[in-house]
Amino acid sequence: MTDSLPSDLIAALKRGDVVPYLGAGALRGAVDAQTGQPIPADSDSLIIAMNRGQPMAPKLMYEFPRAAMNLELKRGRSFVNKFLTELYGETTWTRAPLHDWLAEIRPPYVVDINRDSMLQDSYADAPHTLITGLSRIGGTDFRYRLHQWDGNAYRAIGNDEVDAALPILFKPMGTPRPEPNFIASDADYVDFITELMGGFAIPAFLKQRRKGLRYLFLGLRFTRDTERMVMSDIVFDHGTPTGWAFIPHPNAKERRFCARMGIEILERDIEDLPGFPATELAGRKIA
Repeated sequence: MTDSLPSDLIAALKRGDVVPYLGAGALRGAVDAQTGQPIPADSDSLIIAMNRGQPMAPKLMYEFPRAAMNLELKRGRSFVNKFLTELYGETTWTRAPLHDWLAEIRPPYVVDINRDSMLQDSYADAPHTLITGLSRIGGTDFRYRLHQWDGNAYRAIGNDEVDAALPILFKPMGTPRPEPNFIASDADYVDFITELMGGFAIPAFLKQRRKGLRYLFLGLRFTRDTERMVMSDIVFDHGTPTGWAFIPHPNAKERRFCARMGIEILERDIEDLPGFPATELAGRKIA
């Protein structure tokens, strides 16, 4: 690609022409307020946290959904949901610097594939629409749930109640708030991605809004098929090119995938973003 990051990136983010798409590295710098331990966000750290501090067998360590499926089969689906609820909904974490950066810019549309609620906190002082992914649920044709934040609380809304003027926070893998719900195990992903490909995991209003948008992928490595499939369908109407990815030291697999998807790799880290708060992130690995 010969394209380059817009010189007016901040303005483009504020206008909504460029959409932040957040991966595990977006939570870098957030730590447990009591222990100082980093928040588990990437696949390996999530697996170890879910398995009581111990790694699992190599074939299960390959990817979090695989490990979550193994423990779901042994202990039930509620075990995985309880783990994620306690981790992201009941533990006090410090703020990730990237979320402070986003809170200043306030893009009108953000995609966040993490399962924490920091993005929601960044928009807590103003109304917004929250889209949360669902899986393996009956009584509905859709694999999402809509809530509107009024500045004090969330309320469930239908597709016909969405205020198009409000910012959109899309949390496809779930969040503990306003109600804990997560896409985690292989079975969750199979159901969600199948419906995502069929068009039932994205609201109609968002399908229209996403046309022609460009994406800025932050803290996301394109090394796992699951995350690549989710991303490909979420940005389906992107046109060409798709956007840019901040990936320091990309591997060959990432280069091939991004070239095919029309994503320009920028070999930078998130602290290279314009206006990024001064931190000690330099040298730490993006998950």
